Amino acid sequence: MNFIYDIFKKTGVGDSHLQFQKFSRGEFKDRAMIVAKRTGSKYTIKTSAEFANGLVRDVAKILGKERAMVTGAIVSTSDLKSEISYKEIKQFQGVKRYLIEQEMSGEEILSLLDKFPKAFFALSLQAGTTSLKIKPKAPKSGKPGSKGEEKVKADFCTLVTEDKSLGSSFIFEAPDFKRAEVNHTFFIDEIVIPASLKAEKDYSVIREKALRKGRILRTAVIDERPGKEETSFEA
Repeated sequence: MNFIYDIFKKTGVGDSHLQFQKFSRGEFKDRAMIVAKRTGSKYTIKTSAEFANGLVRDVAKILGKERAMVTGAIVSTSDLKSEISYKEIKQFQGVKRYLIEQEMSGEEILSLLDKFPKAFFALSLQAGTTSLKIKPKAPKSGKPGSKGEEKVKADFCTLVTEDKSLGSSFIFEAPDFKRAEVNHTFFIDEIVIPASLKAEKDYSVIREKALRKGRILRTAVIDERPGKEETSFEA
């Protein structure tokens, strides 16, 4: 399930910490955008880039031991040449895009996700009646909330599925919705440094491992009915 569902439902299942590592204290609007439509048993979910890795994981789980053509890119600042199979590498300002075009099993994809949790998996694939398309590039916004940045849109990832548990998890307030638009505002109120980091001198390590404590405001319009919900989190 996606990280927003995990936080609001307090499942404790997802690794939400990775979603918030880059955030400092402050208010960050228009995050984790969703535009969703349900027609009969088919869900069409469009999202901003925050959901990419989670969506790839969900579809890979459906694929399981079966194989499918996988295209797109794995984006990382690390050197993964000896770790993954790729068609081509493109690089800009230290960010590498490993272009992927090959058959893979769901289990192979899950293994890569587990091995490289900091990488951005912009992969497209199909598993049964579930298809996922993600733009094969890194998200535009490197610094959340920076002035002059282009407004985030729910057009980076597109999931089409008849899996009700997956489709409805994005609009968990109303699983039988027909159309919905959702955005989130992140409020980071406190940076919590675990006791194990008190003696750490490397600020980059502290920033990476420190927890963000705050709130998420969820603003939704579901079947033309507006609503808001807020929850606290520490991740």
